[in-house]
Amino acid sequence: MSPLRAHFEPKLLTVWREGYGLTDLRRDALAGLTVAIVALPLAMALAIASGTTPEKGLHTAIIAGFLISALGGSRVQIGGPTGAFIPVVFAVIERHGYDGLLLATLMAGVMLLIAGWTRLGLLMRYMPQPVITGFTAGIGVIIFSSQLRDLFGLRMTHVPAEFGPKMAALWDAAATINFAALGLALACIALIVALRKLAPKWPGFLIAVAGGTLGALLLNLPVETIGSRFGELPSSLPEFTLPEVTLLRLRALMPDAFTIAFLAGIESLLSAVVADGMTGQRHRSNAELVAQGAANIGSALFGGLPATGAIARTATNIRAGARSPIAGILHAVFVLVFMLALAPVMAYVPLAALAAVLVIVAWGMSEIERFRHLLRAPVGDRALLLLTFGLTVMIDLTVAIEVGLVVAAFLFMHRMANTVEVEGHTLADEIEQAGDDTDMRARLPRGVEAFRIIGPLFFGATSHLEDALRSFRDTGYPKVFILRTRLMPMVDASGVNTLEVFMAQLRKAGTLLILSGLQPQPTRVLARMGMVEKDGELAYARDYEHALALAQEHLERSAAAMVA
Repeated sequence: MSPLRAHFEPKLLTVWREGYGLTDLRRDALAGLTVAIVALPLAMALAIASGTTPEKGLHTAIIAGFLISALGGSRVQIGGPTGAFIPVVFAVIERHGYDGLLLATLMAGVMLLIAGWTRLGLLMRYMPQPVITGFTAGIGVIIFSSQLRDLFGLRMTHVPAEFGPKMAALWDAAATINFAALGLALACIALIVALRKLAPKWPGFLIAVAGGTLGALLLNLPVETIGSRFGELPSSLPEFTLPEVTLLRLRALMPDAFTIAFLAGIESLLSAVVADGMTGQRHRSNAELVAQGAANIGSALFGGLPATGAIARTATNIRAGARSPIAGILHAVFVLVFMLALAPVMAYVPLAALAAVLVIVAWGMSEIERFRHLLRAPVGDRALLLLTFGLTVMIDLTVAIEVGLVVAAFLFMHRMANTVEVEGHTLADEIEQAGDDTDMRARLPRGVEAFRIIGPLFFGATSHLEDALRSFRDTGYPKVFILRTRLMPMVDASGVNTLEVFMAQLRKAGTLLILSGLQPQPTRVLARMGMVEKDGELAYARDYEHALALAQEHLERSAAAMVA
């Protein structure tokens, strides 16, 4: 397979080329129908929780779900709206309106296309686990808080997007609690939990929503429904929508677009990795990002929500026997059929039943066990987890991601810097001397010092080299300074700059710097950045023995020059 195909060919083409028969189609059709039954109530609930109308979630499941499966790099990935987007979508709609959300989603789609084409998919795997768990747990809390209004049947005209003001507004409306809605929601939650234990293969979400709807109608419960709040759902295909594009709006929406793109990329690749573990297959991360980009652009152009790979629906697809992306495509087709055929019936669905569905989703996203597990991690990881979680809940998801990544980067640099050592020779180098414990310092001629760098010389570790040079300011500089680099696997621009400053200080003292045992990467970088051998200033040695010989020659030449 050519490198281009290996990165970007959709799995649908791979499956078609390998051969696809009627048996495969039957299994994919059954899996697609199963996932569509799960996705139908979930898509509506996610849309309502995001501050928009239920048909937007259905449109997203249809359009984005079709494109993600048709163009993606996973055989069994299911795409659509997910809980991770709820706080972002709600906040964007409140600040910029629904048209602003469409533009932000469109921008995020373009970002994902660029990320896929530039092969950034491989970099997504380096996301720190405390950051991922922190913001997913935070999103779980936000989803739960967003459902308290419908869970308790509170009468409220407006629910703030921010967590603090939202909780205050909910508390102020506590006197308006509807016990019929609360009882219905608790019954639906109990039914979903019971079905997961007793009949895990049954579509618990759909059964709970259908049961809640039937119960509300038979008992004539005074609860709010989709129809009473939003009117009858449209039983037609979405229309093409082009959001208003101006430079001012692009600037204003850039942070939100980045957050949507980031979440879509991370969650889709996490879902693909989970699918790989369940199927033994291997996804194409860059093709997956391209598909996510196309799906979000398509969803935005038809008035839908942001979309990504959905872990729970993907797992359901696999357990139902999916063999190829055809299952995901058929899932989108089945959701479309359900929307067109059942739109009048959906108006009777109680919002309390949909709130029950999202309470279960919020519990799943909170990842309580993983959160507890990470609280036993080193103190830096614990602080990162709690910081990301707190910022997600109390401030903003965008801020949480940005701050979390920056803090994670500094934490990584600190840890890497602590692994780097610059030490003088008091014991044998067991690697080069094959276990000989001879004191290496005793072999150094008078006027020669030798230090060794252990670990990468990057911008977070350059102070170690500066400290080594500082130790000679009181005792005087040697005639030759051997810097052993055999255990230095890499050097960056900051490391090269530190070496140049180091050499300049030695040059002022008349000291020759010898770099011994350079590995390939440091050799290339130093050559490219102009650190070449210079008589009396810088020399390169193959190994420590060669360095000692060069030092001895330099001392002899210096002595001869003084006599002359």
